[in-house]
Amino acid sequence: MPRRVSLPAADDLFRPTAPGDKAVRAVPDAPEEAAAEPAAGEKAPKKPSGRVRHDEKMTVYVTSDELLDLEHARLALRRSHGMAVDRGRLVREAVALVLADFETHGDDSALVRRLSAE
Repeated sequence: MPRRVSLPAADDLFRPTAPGDKAVRAVPDAPEEAAAEPAAGEKAPKKPSGRVRHDEKMTVYVTSDELLDLEHARLALRRSHGMAVDRGRLVREAVALVLADFETHGDDSALVRRLSAE
C-alpha cells in the first residue's frame, strides 16, 4: 500500500513567525480595478498569462550573473511587496512588458535600442 505524504501549503510555509510580521501570500490578491475599454480602432493591451497551466515550453540559457539578478528581483518582490512569484512568472511578466513597449513604440522601443547596441 503506497504511503502519501501530506505537505504544508505555501501559506503555511510563509506564515508570520513574529508579532507584527505580515504574511506573504503565494498568490497575491487580484486587483479590483476594472479594465479600461480601448478606444475605437485600438487594440486591447496584451496581458501576461500569470498563474495558469502552460502548454508550451521554451528553454532559455542565462549566465550565472543573470540568474542571480533574477533571483534577487524575485526575493526583493517577496521582501518589499509581499509577492511570492516564481522565476517563470517573473520572466513572463518581463517579456510581456518588453513586447508591449515594442508594440507601442516600435523603432523607439527599449528592445530595438538594446538590440541595436550589441
